[in-house]
Amino acid sequence: MPEIRPTAPVESTAPVGALRRRRVGVMGGTFDPIHNGHLVAANEVADRFDLDEVIFVPTGRPWQKLSDEQAVRQGESTVVPVVSPAEDRYLMTVIATAANPRFSVSRVDIERQGDTYTVDTLRDLSRLHPDSDLYFITGADALSSILTWHDWEELFALARFVGVSRPGYELGAAHLGTHLETLSPDALHLIEVPALAISSTDCRDRAAQGRPVWYLVPDGVVQYITKRRLYRVPRPESRGVSGPSADPDGAVHPSAVHPATADPTDAPRVGDTFPATEQTSSRGHL
Repeated sequence: MPEIRPTAPVESTAPVGALRRRRVGVMGGTFDPIHNGHLVAANEVADRFDLDEVIFVPTGRPWQKLSDEQAVRQGESTVVPVVSPAEDRYLMTVIATAANPRFSVSRVDIERQGDTYTVDTLRDLSRLHPDSDLYFITGADALSSILTWHDWEELFALARFVGVSRPGYELGAAHLGTHLETLSPDALHLIEVPALAISSTDCRDRAAQGRPVWYLVPDGVVQYITKRRLYRVPRPESRGVSGPSADPDGAVHPSAVHPATADPTDAPRVGDTFPATEQTSSRGHL
């Protein structure tokens, strides 16, 4: 089976003193919550590919996860992978990326109506950055299903793809078939990022059980999750802004704690062990 091997750092080929097109990384994801693995991955790709900027793009309505939710309602599954409200995920991403001047956060997916598709994200950012080459950063395992993505044929014309993986992961390219042979040599890359052993699913599960997520997610995100009581209660089916179920005295019902949910791309539920005091974030981003 053909494989896409990890790539070496990419150096600029522009002549000394010549202007080159900007290189902009695009890191899309649910970010529910964003964690240090995301940040390390973005920083590593920025270094390897000499990126001028990395734009984090929280999904608005992740169609794959919502279709799973619909299947649950039809009695086809017992797992409900409902995502947190978009504004919460956006604000956590802003908090997490604030310290790194190379990082920014875009609302293009949140403000676009309808389900979120990667091709729409790249179309919008291509219009907003016409002078830039885009590098779409995603999990290497997600690339194995790229042929199921909406309008996937257009994706490689809009951006180069960088799959980030844990050390030792081998991305089989057989699923791309003959299409891989038509791509330019720099259309698809794979790099190893040890910090990707962290997952959003594990973070959500730990928080739901009252276990700490310090140092798995940025300090400010820990405090945001605690303040909003994210992941501790079932989120409403209306997909509106979530809020905790509480007694008049403000106590959260123990029976309201949401069960662990599976999140294939990114995953805590904050427990009483997390301090609610204000602290200064010491995180140096990705």
